[in-house]
Amino acid sequence: MTSSLIRGRPRRGRSHISVRVAHALLGVVAGVVWLVLPWMTINEDTPVAGARVSAAAPAEDESSGTSLVLPVAVLVVVVALAAYASVRRVRRTRRRTTPAAAGTTHVGAYPSPAAPPPLADLDDRSRAALVGADNRLRTLREEITFAEAGPGPEEMAPFIREAGAAEAELAAACAIRRRYEEGVPEEAAALAGVVGRCEEAERRLTGAAEGLRALRGLDREPAAALASAETRFRELTARTAGTDTALTEDSVTGNLELAKDSLVTATVHLNQTHQATASGRPQDAAHHLRAAETAIARADVLVTAMTRLREARTEAARLIPPALTGAEAELAPFRDGSAYQGETYARLLHADAVLAAVRQETTSGQPYDPVGVLRRIVHAAAPLATGRSGVLPVAALLVARESVAAADDYVTVHREAVGAAPRVLLSEARLTDDLPRADALAREARDLAERDVRLRGHPA
Repeated sequence: MTSSLIRGRPRRGRSHISVRVAHALLGVVAGVVWLVLPWMTINEDTPVAGARVSAAAPAEDESSGTSLVLPVAVLVVVVALAAYASVRRVRRTRRRTTPAAAGTTHVGAYPSPAAPPPLADLDDRSRAALVGADNRLRTLREEITFAEAGPGPEEMAPFIREAGAAEAELAAACAIRRRYEEGVPEEAAALAGVVGRCEEAERRLTGAAEGLRALRGLDREPAAALASAETRFRELTARTAGTDTALTEDSVTGNLELAKDSLVTATVHLNQTHQATASGRPQDAAHHLRAAETAIARADVLVTAMTRLREARTEAARLIPPALTGAEAELAPFRDGSAYQGETYARLLHADAVLAAVRQETTSGQPYDPVGVLRRIVHAAAPLATGRSGVLPVAALLVARESVAAADDYVTVHREAVGAAPRVLLSEARLTDDLPRADALAREARDLAERDVRLRGHPA
């Protein structure tokens, strides 16, 4: 109904204006004709006698003067009406139209369709605020790691506290955003809450970053920080080479290649730091040193993730046999005929099928992913778990911890391309006590982050 009203009102307004203009023009034409017609009549030559013409002349002059009065009066009235209508039309148009600087034109009480909905603007702003605050938090934590090699723990404690406070604000913002996405009422208020929390996190992070830069004094004397970064760079290069040998059979070549690329980037910036220092350009030296530290930190995350994955697979392979036994113990009470029905029956059938497939896969002699197999056991038994087995919670913790860590590492490495949705899911995965749910949320966050990278590329 609203759209029909918006469409209808301008057409009626234009039709009324057109009618008034046509009436005015018609009146003007009529007045001109009335003015011209007497002269056309007077100038006509009639063949009459000279005496008769002379006698009729005064009467014709009087008739001509009288005939001009009415057309002139009509013309004046018509012009006055047309001017009045034009003035009224201009005034109405000015009252209906907002100033051009506002950027939005209104017809009556209805906004122009070109005006963007305020809720959509707030939605975009909340997403951008989440991404910006999360990226700054990750950057600050990286710089704290490098700064710890210089000042003592006492000097670093305030920055660590500020980072923790900012992380709490960001977690609250993610929780509000998650509830909004699930359909919580008062959407605008929820989005405003997200933006407010992120702005508070940004305020804390900005203050901490400025204080940390002042403490490190990279733009005054970067020599100590440069030496520390180079030491860490050499250690990381050796670790990368060792990881390359140990994980030749693992599907981690993508992470390994990214780690090597990051080390190459770090090499370039370390050299530029030396050049800027030698040339007496301390600010350029500080800029290149921070870029080198970022590249080193990125490579460190990737190499650490590969090492952690290898350890997690070793532990998962050890846990698979007792986890199978524990799952059978959890399912045993449900094999009683009285409980073997309805939804419980369907879950029991599913769990039995999963456990049978796992036994076949682990005894076939073919390579398999131990963490993935352990995950299948945990998720199959979780809906029917009663706490009879002590090994299943341990297995669930290992699986959830690896999923959350892997998703967090991926967002850290590709943070320039990852949007808000994966970060919100990852935040919830960190906070929930339901380990199978934490695993599922983290894996979904990783999938969404990978999708973002595929769409936007890898800016690093």
